[in-house]
Amino acid sequence: MTRSQEIRPDIDEGIDRKVLSQLRARFLKVNDGRLERAMQALSTRQQLVLRLLPLLFHVNHPLLPGYVSGRTPAGVSNFEPDDALLSEAQRLTRSFAYKAQRSSPLGGKPTPPIHGLFLMGSLGTVAQAEQSDMDVWVCHTPVLSADETAELRRKCDLLEAWAATQGAEAHFFLIDPSRFTLGEREAKLTSDDCGTTQHYLLLDEFYRTAIWLAGRTPLWWLVPVYEEARYVEFTNTLLSKRFIRADEVLDLGHLAHIPPGEFVGAGMWQLYKGIESPYKSVLKLLLTEVYASEHPQVECLSLRFKQAVYANRLDLDELDPYIVVYRRLEEYLSARGEWERLELIRRCLYLKVNKKISRPPRNRTKSWQRLLLERLTGEWRWDPRQLATLDSRSQWKVRQVSRERRALVNELTYSYRFLTQFARTQQAASSLNSRDLGILGRRLYAAFERKAGKVEFINPGIAPDLAEDTLTLVQCSSPDAPGETQWALFSGSLNAQEWEDFAPLKRARELIELLAWCHRNVVIDASTRLSLHPGSSDLTEFELSNLLACLRQTVPLPLPPVAETALLQASMPSEVLLLINVGVDPLKQHSQLNVHMTTERTDSLGYSGVRENLVQTIDQVSLNSWNELLVHRYDGPNALLDCLRDFLNALPARGPRPQLQVRCFCRNRAPAIAERVDELFREILTSLGGEHNARYLVQVQQQYHVLDLTPGHVNHTALPDLPALIEHLGQELPGYSPLHLDRHALEEQDLALILPMGRADCIQVFYRLAEGRAELNILDEHNALWRQTLPFRDEQSLLTPLQRFLQSVLYRRNALLPLNAPVPPATLEILYYEVLPPPPLRPRSLERRPAPQAPVSHPFYDVQAIVEPGESGRVHVTLYCNHREFSELEYGADLFAAVARHILSQRREAERYPCYITDLDLSGVLDEGQTQTIHYLRYKSRLEDALNAALRNA
Repeated sequence: MTRSQEIRPDIDEGIDRKVLSQLRARFLKVNDGRLERAMQALSTRQQLVLRLLPLLFHVNHPLLPGYVSGRTPAGVSNFEPDDALLSEAQRLTRSFAYKAQRSSPLGGKPTPPIHGLFLMGSLGTVAQAEQSDMDVWVCHTPVLSADETAELRRKCDLLEAWAATQGAEAHFFLIDPSRFTLGEREAKLTSDDCGTTQHYLLLDEFYRTAIWLAGRTPLWWLVPVYEEARYVEFTNTLLSKRFIRADEVLDLGHLAHIPPGEFVGAGMWQLYKGIESPYKSVLKLLLTEVYASEHPQVECLSLRFKQAVYANRLDLDELDPYIVVYRRLEEYLSARGEWERLELIRRCLYLKVNKKISRPPRNRTKSWQRLLLERLTGEWRWDPRQLATLDSRSQWKVRQVSRERRALVNELTYSYRFLTQFARTQQAASSLNSRDLGILGRRLYAAFERKAGKVEFINPGIAPDLAEDTLTLVQCSSPDAPGETQWALFSGSLNAQEWEDFAPLKRARELIELLAWCHRNVVIDASTRLSLHPGSSDLTEFELSNLLACLRQTVPLPLPPVAETALLQASMPSEVLLLINVGVDPLKQHSQLNVHMTTERTDSLGYSGVRENLVQTIDQVSLNSWNELLVHRYDGPNALLDCLRDFLNALPARGPRPQLQVRCFCRNRAPAIAERVDELFREILTSLGGEHNARYLVQVQQQYHVLDLTPGHVNHTALPDLPALIEHLGQELPGYSPLHLDRHALEEQDLALILPMGRADCIQVFYRLAEGRAELNILDEHNALWRQTLPFRDEQSLLTPLQRFLQSVLYRRNALLPLNAPVPPATLEILYYEVLPPPPLRPRSLERRPAPQAPVSHPFYDVQAIVEPGESGRVHVTLYCNHREFSELEYGADLFAAVARHILSQRREAERYPCYITDLDLSGVLDEGQTQTIHYLRYKSRLEDALNAALRNA
């Protein structure tokens, strides 16, 4: 076409109606070209849908698609079907006869309720594909009632269903222009719309991409770019002075100013989509960055498009919506010298268009899209090899995908940082946007951030299938750490002489880390053939096959989308798989000798007479609520307890607990090992659910482990032997703490009977008599343990002093309690039990005993002790024997010797049997409210030891 002079209407000097008609004709010329291009790529049946849409909205006929009722709003402004279109309709329904709308009695035709039909989306663009859908805006009069709107919505639904029968995916969106210009709408307006936060950017996209199908044309066409800021004044003049008729145009608003919050909203939406489909989102993300970087003087692409039409630059290739976007991005990145980002944008555009120009076309004629793409790639100086690589994207495997992922993740991460900074500097983030930005940041973190133990997902929509036909799995020496091993995965089937000459697809220190990576990225699927070189490990093909099956069962793919509610709180495990002894035979020395052990002690944590621990390693695979797959390995003597501690600490304070699976496939005793670990975890989980801060005791080999089950702060203490355990259980506690025992802990020990008996608000005394000695075990009100071995004469002399002492402790405790407390403090009980020796072939037992009742004339002295603080952490002791005072002030270092002489002087024949403290005051050395019976028992024992030593030496 011969280029004519640029049209520059001037409202102050007057506007020629012919000029306005000429402008409209130019826009329609571009529109017709785009519509023709859209039709070329559609099938015959899809073309029929697009051609018939105006007619189907213009008339109501019971036999035409989309008919609801005679009350459904029908009629498209300024539309009259031609004979060819009516013939198409009659081929659908022979009985259809078109009747033109009649004039009203007052003259003129009634105003049609449908003001305009517009096609949005990829149709008519270089990126149009066979699966491209049709997004149709149905602009209607604002005076429709609720019932009429519902009827029209129903008609749209029926038309969508009919279009699907013709092989077309269509979506219809009802638009009230008067509300739209105010930014009001209830629904999404395209199938790629993020909602009401993108009013102006959506309008920008509409003006530069929409294809007009029928009805009124946009009023925006007739406003020059230099008058955009005076849009309202300019359009009012056009209408009031009747340069144009109101029933010829449709007003959806202008683009003189875009609020900065829209860039934040648009960027958030594209980033959200980019996590799953980065190629599709990167172009729009970068366009948002361009717009935001120009704020507040934003030159929208729709304004560039309009300026090109006014200047009569009507080349369809250069006005193609995708080419317009690319040219703007190219201009921006070139000016900044960001060539790597520019290359990524070019790849995104090329893959979006998806015309494989390294291969000949299906038919001999090249489409306009292919010709345009060939011209672009020529500009970019892409060589045939680069084109062939991009065209083979469906065959990309790990190496190509990993390289591309780095570029895409860098771009998405950069966009998020830019967006966050823009929102902060422009104060564009409302409280809602701030929240959404935080959620979006977590989505990006969960999808792309690397961290210790996290399995990296390398294929966010880059290639359709990474599965390899054959792979070789090898355990080999670590090149940078002599003596250590690693696992490597190679493509193809390689023997021991070959794999050293090839670069692996992936290396990992541990096998499960590598297998989890293969599963998450579907590098191994059900059809992959694996060659195994286990090296120094005990891994077998049977175990390897079962490990992969466990991963598929625990983490089925594809993973469901992460709900927003999950991202509002910290991540928590949802699936946990424990794999025991991966590649390890716990009884390897017996396997090598081909010896099968027989033993009555079959506990996997204390197997056989030497109490071997058969749980040597644990690999934990966990999927959390953010869809992060994490792998952690535990080995060494405390592997089981360390894994248990971390598992319990990761549990949420509220909400569902993760699904737990325990599996073992090692050579010896695998089912028993898995069952034992599973049982231990589930028992401890049950103990964790109590109302108190519980403890759990488990024995592994000769060691004891006490787990403090404080939710969120679980820790375990390893104790080498029984004396260390007793000392640990005797430590003071802030409150009552039940102690649960693993069923195999403390076998053949009295404590196995005593420790589970702990009760709140109760002091329990357990004694066992044997060969002139008595072993006392006391559980106090907080469930702390006290053990003491004493000489035994009779139960009266053993228990009566203890009863007197405990009663005096309770008396002092109760004397300090307030009498007017709203909740009366609990009264502590004192209970006695005797531990009875085991009869033949039966376990030992406990029997309840009554508290000792000593008569008033019983020949025991009351010995009272008062402990007071001294200097440098020392204490001062004052003793009272039958109310006679003995203090350090009088006797100094000879205090206990003086008391011993006095006691002996009161006994018949100076008998040397033990003396016991019957009352003790610690109020001077212990804070009020922080004392428990265990404190009194400790001081009592020290004082009695000193006193009885003095008795023996007196």
